Amino acid sequence: MYELVQNLSGHSRAVCAVAVFADGKRVVSGSYDRDVKIWDAETGAKLCTIDTWHISYVSAVAVFVDGKRVVSGSYDHTLKIWDAESGTELHTLSGHRHSVLSISVSADGKKVVSGSSDSTVKIWDAESGAELHTLSGHSGWVRAVAVSADGKKVVSGGNDETVKIWDAESGAELHTLSGHYGWVFSVAMSADGRRVVSGSGDETVRIWDAESGTELHTLSGHRVTVVAVSAD
Repeated sequence: MYELVQNLSGHSRAVCAVAVFADGKRVVSGSYDRDVKIWDAETGAKLCTIDTWHISYVSAVAVFVDGKRVVSGSYDHTLKIWDAESGTELHTLSGHRHSVLSISVSADGKKVVSGSSDSTVKIWDAESGAELHTLSGHSGWVRAVAVSADGKKVVSGGNDETVKIWDAESGAELHTLSGHYGWVFSVAMSADGRRVVSGSGDETVRIWDAESGTELHTLSGHRVTVVAVSAD
């Protein structure tokens, strides 16, 4: 049985995105109220409210591994990188033509990856805010992105029912993983970079070999909106 530990109240509209800092001590949330909030995971106290100046909903958030920065994405087509202690804006990343739906940060903190309803994935330099690559190939909204632990590969999934694996250095498409018969809502990659996991509205989770693009397992049972992979 699960026990409710903390109830974090403070947003004035629906909460669309959450992420946990690597040390497990803080939580970040993004909302339709256009704010990003950082919370103490032990006490439930609100540590920081970032008035993002996004002109539309905050649809995605992610945390840098060092815990010093967070990034938000919005229906206003932009991403913003923030200082996690002060709430100061460090960069605005502009280039998507439509809503930002998903964000991931590389383990070394050097790259931010975003997926958008403009059907593209973009890779950004986290230090300068410069756009490094635009990955085009999806024929529908990109609802989910993930980065391998070594930062060398990017995975994306979306409304075109496919999962794609990309080379993060060159922007080249490595594999298109076909098999889902519904929108792909979420993707994840194992820590060793050997497996990709995807969840879809077709009520399956699929596990793929990241090197060959081969489907290894189909896990059936419920409509899937979120997937994650354990550290081991």
